[in-house]
Amino acid sequence: MNQTALITGASSGIGYELAKLFAKDKYDLIIVARNEKNLELTKTELTKMYGVEVTAIVKDLSHINSGFELYREIQAMNKTVDVLVNNAGFGNFGPYVESSFDKEDAMMQVNMVALAQLTKFFLKDMVTRNSGKIMNVASVAGFLSGPYMAVYYATKAFVLSFSMAISKEVEKTGVTVTTLCPGTTETAFFKEDTLQKSTIAKMHKWPASRVAEMGYDGLMKGKRIVVATSFTNRLALELGTRLLPRSILMNVTKKINKG
Repeated sequence: MNQTALITGASSGIGYELAKLFAKDKYDLIIVARNEKNLELTKTELTKMYGVEVTAIVKDLSHINSGFELYREIQAMNKTVDVLVNNAGFGNFGPYVESSFDKEDAMMQVNMVALAQLTKFFLKDMVTRNSGKIMNVASVAGFLSGPYMAVYYATKAFVLSFSMAISKEVEKTGVTVTTLCPGTTETAFFKEDTLQKSTIAKMHKWPASRVAEMGYDGLMKGKRIVVATSFTNRLALELGTRLLPRSILMNVTKKINKG
């Protein structure tokens, strides 16, 4: 019997590329997204291409308790989730004093709350079985503070800190928790209207497939963290966050982010 991977935000970008990698390795899939049309197209494609069982669940993770609802739906299907990938997320751009709090509230629900809920419930099952893998998708933004994208950077800092701590808690249980931190990546993230105004939207981006491959490899090896960007950028990030004062780093991110 195939193992099963649950992937949120699976109809495009990094989530879609990860779904292909799991399917190629003969994992059955539970794919989740809010766009029903794209989700069904992904289900059909992966089923035909790889011959695995694909279950599609339409779910808007910005709703309160959506993570818990998703867990209960999967329980009702009597499916065991061997790998959880919390990939769903989105961003926003603009001065905090001018930005929409409704959108930021939805962002916090998707990027943090639903992720934490799903991690909570599926992690309990995995620890009971002494087996399982979780990947939470953060960002290199999680290492920094980001003027003009303040809430987005903060949500990714939460994902990074939360996931690293949980990975330490469960290190002797047979369960691993991996945090994937992509740099700028060619995904729908940068198609958001507000983000089109940001300088960062014009920067060179890695293909989502390359980021997914690095993340998948790190997940299977049980790595705690995978920073998916160029060696030069990884080196600059590591040295910068270790050696430079936070005030200087914020000036850099402000300059990069500002449109």
